[in-house]
Amino acid sequence: MRSSTSIHGYLFLCILLAALLVPSALSAQTPIPGELLTFQQAIDTALKNQPTVAAAFHAVRASEARIGEALANYYPQINLTGTYNRYSAPVGSTASVAQLPTGTAGSVTSTSGTTGGFYDRYTSVAGATATIFDFGRTPSQVQIQRYNTESARFNLENTKDDVVFNVKQAYYNLLQAQRKVTIGRETVEQFKKHLVQAQAFFEVGLKPKFDVTKAEVDLSNAQLALIQAENNLRLARVTLNNAMGLPDVVDYRVEDILSYTKYDLPYERAIDQAYRQRADLLSMVSQKRSSKESITLAKRNYLPSLTGSAAYYYAGTGFPLDEAWNFGVNLTWQIFSGFLTKYQVAEAQANYDATTANEANLKLTILLQVQQAYLTLREAGERIANTELTVRQAAENLDLATGRYQAGVGNPIEVADALVVHSNAQVGYVTALYDYKIGAARVERAIGIR
Repeated sequence: MRSSTSIHGYLFLCILLAALLVPSALSAQTPIPGELLTFQQAIDTALKNQPTVAAAFHAVRASEARIGEALANYYPQINLTGTYNRYSAPVGSTASVAQLPTGTAGSVTSTSGTTGGFYDRYTSVAGATATIFDFGRTPSQVQIQRYNTESARFNLENTKDDVVFNVKQAYYNLLQAQRKVTIGRETVEQFKKHLVQAQAFFEVGLKPKFDVTKAEVDLSNAQLALIQAENNLRLARVTLNNAMGLPDVVDYRVEDILSYTKYDLPYERAIDQAYRQRADLLSMVSQKRSSKESITLAKRNYLPSLTGSAAYYYAGTGFPLDEAWNFGVNLTWQIFSGFLTKYQVAEAQANYDATTANEANLKLTILLQVQQAYLTLREAGERIANTELTVRQAAENLDLATGRYQAGVGNPIEVADALVVHSNAQVGYVTALYDYKIGAARVERAIGIR
């Protein structure tokens, strides 16, 4: 009974965990046609599907593997070797067995006991070599690879930041295109109503044919603008799909978040925050540390290295083979290398200086990006307030012009102008909202906020 209760409890726990994990897993699923795609789902989908993120992730894995490659120098190298050779000895000479393969200490010599003819040679060797002390070369190599891996991880984060910004830009652009299509359709409907009114007045003799012709031309222009807006909407959807890493166009709906919310982060804090958390700058810092350690590694080539070796082997021209072993230590010190080490140190120093200069240049670039983003954000915010007022004034002017025409005292040019001004004011307001959202996204990208 107790066992059954435990099993039921375990199953309940598994179902509960699955229920908790499913929403997070679904948030990164490919958008389904007709369903609502939220802003966060678009970002999650891009981070999951974008090949650039996958490439940067595998670059981190490769860099982590290079740490293991450097650590391998701490361990002995063990080799097993087996050889067979067929020899021809000159007539009247004594056959001398060749030296054992490289990696074994010493050699064995045996005689076949015959003059001339052929004989066989068998060798099997188990050997090991190990670095006893290399005056810090291996620790430097390991540290260099650790700095490089740290840099690769920051590069991955920087790639993700780029992907997120591209999704934000494409998402806001799609919302802007949708709003403009809506404005275009409303404008077409208003011109259609004006055309119907002009035709009615013409038929009863209250207005000339000019009013009808003018209304038809204005309607055609509005329809042309609507066609362009609808194509821009299709292009915006394709761009968002590409930003999310989706190969096919999916007819999903998007969450409309194109509204004004004041971005609240003081400029002075933004600069300090950018220098502390920008992934590309942190990657550059890691590269600089790696370059500095490379100087130390290059200088250690002036120093000797001490290695040890040992081998156990069987060798001979017939069975049973002779058994032997050896071990030893080897001190290697390159006294002169044609100034190779000198130039290796100079190269490492130059690479370090170049990385330092690149770091300073990147800081200047970050400062410029933050300044530009804040200026754009402020200008777009000011335009939002102005365009809101313009939309209200244009709507009032359109009501007056339409009312005057319906009362028979206005003219079609007033109505057409009022309709165009009202449409342009609405488009200007939507554009200001888009620019403000993009400005905030640029600030976040410049600072390093995902």
